[in-house]
Amino acid sequence: MHAKTLSLHALMLASLAALSAAHAAPVTGRTTFQNNCASCHSVDPTLSPLAGPGLFRVLGRKAASSPGFNYSAALTQASAAGKAWTRAELDAFLANPARAVPGTTMPVGVPDKKTRAALIDYLASLQGPLAAAPAQAAGAAPLERGGAWDESQPGRIHHIKASDMAAPFATASAGNGPRVEARPNGSLPVVPGGFTVGVFAHDADKPRLPLRAPNGDLFLAATSKGEIKVLRSKNGQAAETAEVFASGLARPYGMAFWPSGADPQYLYVANINTIVRIPYRNGDLKARAAPEVVVPHLSDTSGGHTTRTLVFSQDDKAMLLSIGSATNVATEIGPKPPEPLAQWEARHGLGASWGVETDRATVMAFDPDGRNRRTWATGLRNCVGLLVYPGTGDVMCTVNERDALGDNLPPDYLTRVKQGGFYGWPWYYIGDHEDPRLQGQRPDLKGKAIVPDVLLQAHSAPLGMAVYHAPKGAANAFPQEYEGDVFVALHGSWNRGVRTGYKVVRVFMKDGAPTGRYQDFMTGMVLSDREVWGRPAGVAVAADGALLVVDDAGGVVWRVAPRR
Repeated sequence: MHAKTLSLHALMLASLAALSAAHAAPVTGRTTFQNNCASCHSVDPTLSPLAGPGLFRVLGRKAASSPGFNYSAALTQASAAGKAWTRAELDAFLANPARAVPGTTMPVGVPDKKTRAALIDYLASLQGPLAAAPAQAAGAAPLERGGAWDESQPGRIHHIKASDMAAPFATASAGNGPRVEARPNGSLPVVPGGFTVGVFAHDADKPRLPLRAPNGDLFLAATSKGEIKVLRSKNGQAAETAEVFASGLARPYGMAFWPSGADPQYLYVANINTIVRIPYRNGDLKARAAPEVVVPHLSDTSGGHTTRTLVFSQDDKAMLLSIGSATNVATEIGPKPPEPLAQWEARHGLGASWGVETDRATVMAFDPDGRNRRTWATGLRNCVGLLVYPGTGDVMCTVNERDALGDNLPPDYLTRVKQGGFYGWPWYYIGDHEDPRLQGQRPDLKGKAIVPDVLLQAHSAPLGMAVYHAPKGAANAFPQEYEGDVFVALHGSWNRGVRTGYKVVRVFMKDGAPTGRYQDFMTGMVLSDREVWGRPAGVAVAADGALLVVDDAGGVVWRVAPRR
């Protein structure tokens, strides 16, 4: 080839590269949005804000100005001071939301500069007239209040059955995120008669998931800070000391000691996309060494649901990890996997999804050294409160089900998780109920989705849970009737017209199996249809038998004990 031809060829390649680059930003930005932002934000001008404010025409908009959204006090104050979403402001905010606006409820940033730039380019491309929100029709039915926050009270029993479920789209889907207010002076959660509640600890970093060490210390995942903290109490009434056990982690959430029993050697921690372990001996308040990576990669995508829960099987031979979905209901992955379906499911499990959802909405299993990766169960949209039930060895989890099917659909749930089991997401919910948004895509899965054990009020957002077993000699043991039951923290709704959740419930068990019934236990943290002052995120049983409840909105660890 002549030099002139080579030069022309090089020029053509350069031109094609430039053209590809010019078109790559919006495509890459759109993909980034779908994988990381779409579970909370809409870019459709006809839709109301969902969990986060709508982002159509966000560039140039004043901060905290999307109508109908309950912004955090931090962003509202920034708006009052003149903050607007220029490219530079968006770049700084997306790089590190907590640094740009201390106190924001935005959970995850976009650390890569090129990815961030592509996302901003995509958002900048969303121009055009902004449609007015449709007015409520005259004579429209009032919002559904069944299961609402103002019906919650300690002792109230619920039993939701699959036959009770509403039809899809029976009501409009709401964007009703809570405005978190300061706890009114002297206000305490409401607990059953015969119990008292008080503050065990305050933490301005608002930790999320608790874990009790064998010596009684309480470990807390301070997810947004990238830290694991440890609280120590001599009298059990309140924490006297608080230490940072480990730092520099990547959105740590799930924790587990290994081996189980009185003398663990490691604390395992689930980061957003890795699993690490830290040498541990009873009573350690500081990590003995740097974290050792045992699983270097969990999935190719890490957006969407970011809470990874970690437990070990009853015999300590399997490490189980939950990985939530990247999107609400996988509407963009297409009808077929990238290889023959039988081959795909042989490698990833029955009902396993693909594309951005590869190895998402699952419980995965590993050996304790991180090897021998395999799929334990599939179709669990966001399994968070993972545990192994003592005695039976059953794996159990609470699941945040999908959004935008209506105020009362589908129920969230607690269930035993069977090895090899498929639980429906994204094509089905609560057994054979097909999601209309994916209708006809997977008829082969009809009849194969396991019906969960306990259905919870839709959009309650169950997170951490704990089996109540009073430690031997516990001075504050609950009455015997609570033994073996499961406490679940309901973090609270955003995709419901009238708020629900924001409480701790007790799931009734019989002979180690869920009965399908649950009972309100700790309530009283909602101020109105718009405002709350607390959001339970996790529960643990203290060494003295008290129940500890982590509130990640108020930055409080509550302690509930029998009245003496």
